[in-house]
Amino acid sequence: MPVRAGAAPAAAPPEPPAPQPGRRTSLPGLVTVLLLALAVSVPAAAALGSSGLGFGAALGYVRAGLTGEVIAPHEVSAYTIVWEIRLPRVLLAAVVGAGLAAVGVALQAMVRNALADPFVLGISSGAAVGANAVLLFGAFGALGVWALSGAAFVSALGAMGLVYAVARSAHGMTPLRLVLTGTAMYYGFSSVTTLMVFTAERGEAARSAMMWLMGSLGGATWAAVPLAAGVVAVGLAVLGLSARRLNALAMGDETAAALGVDAERFRRGLFVLTAVMTGALVAVSGTIGFVGLMVPHATRMLVGADHRGLLVVAPLLGAVLLVWVDVASRTLLAPVELPVGVLTAVIGVPCFLLLMRRRGHTLGAA
Repeated sequence: MPVRAGAAPAAAPPEPPAPQPGRRTSLPGLVTVLLLALAVSVPAAAALGSSGLGFGAALGYVRAGLTGEVIAPHEVSAYTIVWEIRLPRVLLAAVVGAGLAAVGVALQAMVRNALADPFVLGISSGAAVGANAVLLFGAFGALGVWALSGAAFVSALGAMGLVYAVARSAHGMTPLRLVLTGTAMYYGFSSVTTLMVFTAERGEAARSAMMWLMGSLGGATWAAVPLAAGVVAVGLAVLGLSARRLNALAMGDETAAALGVDAERFRRGLFVLTAVMTGALVAVSGTIGFVGLMVPHATRMLVGADHRGLLVVAPLLGAVLLVWVDVASRTLLAPVELPVGVLTAVIGVPCFLLLMRRRGHTLGAA
């Protein structure tokens, strides 16, 4: 195209600047360390438990399961413990930890709130209504083994639709309106689940419901792992491709618009994506808190605020963390199993308070 003399050619929209504060660790080195830690953690976690299997034996059973080796009759029981019970649970813990951490990163950028986590939208408490209907009253029995996860996911999608309908206004879906709506829905759905537990006639069913509400991976199966992993993989791919737009959105709608990002449309898409991911993860693990809140902030201390690095490191860190928290949940008071969400809170509260003291300027301090 010819350019009139003296006129500057039209410039392309600028790239969203990568936030710079606090990059302290080599990203490739950190990713390598976390990948190695995850590779070691999976077989090590499968070896740990009340049955006292060694690391070498557990690794052998994992290899046998992958290659189809013949197991000696006296080893069938140990093989079943490792391959059918522990390994799917460990893998599901890694998937859920990675997914919750990634959703936390996306939500904190989407609503520009340091306290945002995967449960701020009320999706988790909505999923709990469906799960409690199955555990307490036997609803959705026609779904068989998929009744709990299916009911939780469907009710999570229903909660997503309700939150979206209420949060949407003539001015769009603003971050403040979204957070306020999600918080109100969280309390509303939590009240419904509390009432359901209170009116349940079966004490053991109420205990199972409370265990699910506090987070548990005890129901992990091989069937659940690929479904959850598929949802998380697609979500991570979409978020990774959106990292530059997340950088722009985190700096405010006006800045995002100046950089060519339609904040309203992008936020809508993020809302649907994070809600679906949260619903899928809650459906297989219950409500495990603090991973999506704490891990993104800890990751920022390591690699800075650029989402291109955050969305690589945070899922790996979340996966390793939840694998070992789950090991602690089933071994600390064995044979009694502790809710995973209780341990993440025990670890998360002091860590987050320490983090807030060290990084107060980025968490709202004057």
